[in-house]
Amino acid sequence: MTGPDPRVDPDVDLRVPADRGELATRPGAVLGSVAAGGALGALARAGLQHAVPHGPTGFPWATFAVNLTGCLLIGVLMAALERSGGRRPLLRPFLGVGVLGGYTTFATYAVDVRLALDAGAPEVALGYLAATSLGALVAVWLGDAVAGRLLDAARHGQPQRGTGR
Repeated sequence: MTGPDPRVDPDVDLRVPADRGELATRPGAVLGSVAAGGALGALARAGLQHAVPHGPTGFPWATFAVNLTGCLLIGVLMAALERSGGRRPLLRPFLGVGVLGGYTTFATYAVDVRLALDAGAPEVALGYLAATSLGALVAVWLGDAVAGRLLDAARHGQPQRGTGR
């Protein structure tokens, strides 16, 4: 193969002709990466939810933790991928779509809110609804900002060739 690797990103806009051809380049590798990562992420989530169960009127701490830590890691991943220069094209499908997509669960979050409302615990439902929405946004921003600064500092703090630093 000559030249740079073709872009591999399953988050394509199928209305854009260039994006439609992206998956045709390596569909098996992309789909395999997503599937393997998704299985790992789903297993991690299921294990945490099994370890920290909750009743219908209780605050779903496991799902809350899964979604916030997943969002934090998505922010970290975005900062790392932005600075990687696309040298590992299957990393995003594996970690972003696969592992973190399988790990986070906003469908369960919505079901938990509904179950709390149905069980007569509106304060839990509304608190969980607001805390997850706000917390997820803050976690993505925090992960991206902190990881970006650390990666930039590490890059600029590395000794330059021939400078003796």
